[in-house]
Amino acid sequence: MKRVVITGMGVISPLGNSVSELWDNILAGKSGVGPITKFDASKFKTHFACEVKDFDALEYFDKKELKKYDLYTQYAVAASDQAIQAAGLDFAGMDEAARYEVGVIWATGNGGIGTFEQQLKEYHTGDGTPRFSPYFIPKMIVDIAAGVISIRHKLHGPNYCTVSACASSNTAIISAFDTIRLGKANIMIAGGSEAAITDSSVGGFNGAQALSKRNDAPAQASRPFDKSRDGFVIAEGAAALVLEDYDHAIARGATIYGEMVGGGMAADAYHLTGTHPEGLGAIQGMKKALHDAGIGADQIDYINAHATSTGLGDLSELIGIKSVFGDADVAISGTKSMTGHLLGAAGALESVISILSAQHDMVPGTINTEELDEQIPEGLNIVLGASVPRKIGYVMNNTFGFGGHTATSIFKKYKG
Repeated sequence: MKRVVITGMGVISPLGNSVSELWDNILAGKSGVGPITKFDASKFKTHFACEVKDFDALEYFDKKELKKYDLYTQYAVAASDQAIQAAGLDFAGMDEAARYEVGVIWATGNGGIGTFEQQLKEYHTGDGTPRFSPYFIPKMIVDIAAGVISIRHKLHGPNYCTVSACASSNTAIISAFDTIRLGKANIMIAGGSEAAITDSSVGGFNGAQALSKRNDAPAQASRPFDKSRDGFVIAEGAAALVLEDYDHAIARGATIYGEMVGGGMAADAYHLTGTHPEGLGAIQGMKKALHDAGIGADQIDYINAHATSTGLGDLSELIGIKSVFGDADVAISGTKSMTGHLLGAAGALESVISILSAQHDMVPGTINTEELDEQIPEGLNIVLGASVPRKIGYVMNNTFGFGGHTATSIFKKYKG
């Protein structure tokens, strides 16, 4: 099968709206948490989130265009535009036949949930006359970001959306990887976006007892693996990768940031929202990814854990890692301690962080964690506090979603 490399990356995140800004803040151990500003959260159990800051949609759209797109699509276009620019791709100058070899697989867990809420509020607080926007449906549906990216650049290759809750964008990246190595496209733009810091999302996750309620110290609320963790911190944003056939990238002189070598997907088949206590789906996903990459567990140097800061979720993942890796010397950290949980976009953002980790031989730390849960298996190298230097050849990125979905990707340092 064809070799697949990463030639572009882009991000809109709570820790910065560029790849360089994100990475600098990750290495600095900065928290992206702040009070919720998108609505009045005072009546909710959780008053804080990891919101995107200083995003200017007019850098990417004209005013007339904006009314067509929900914020999640705006984030998607912004991140993908950055990735395309970083990849040095000029689609306008590309002939039509070549554009049939470029596709988009974009993920989201919630789509245009902000638009959905707004339209229903307007309907129910009005005089009862239906006055829905003609853009209501296309703004809301989960596939539209993939479509908008392809329309924007006139890309005619494979185009669709993956939805597997918080594993969605890792699933998209794995699907894009498979598409290229099977020879069905030369270039794929893949990633995910979310704009779900809304009344219903926060209320719904509060109802499920999934969000932290540490309102007195929100910057310390996301604390993966900690004994006192009480739930995740909801976040928003987007991240995009340009995946490319190696020979195609070399032929056009592209800068190569990393290489993707494996992906594995599985299911817990256990519970609506809870992970399998023994990490069953996580174990199978990680094993499949290793087999797909053709490497042993002892060759992975760093695992960017899903590590949402939920009680069962963190523990079951580490039980799974211990089962797969045994006593192998692999560093583990949870970068959601800084970024919060981007839901369907988490896997894409953490793929960018994973690629940068291998590129720079740095393992990001896990901030806020003070006392490890005593139920965590012994012998695991969990990196707490500051980032640490480490030679990284291979990095694994884990994601798990409601419904039992698991997706694991593996990236390799590019050495030519």
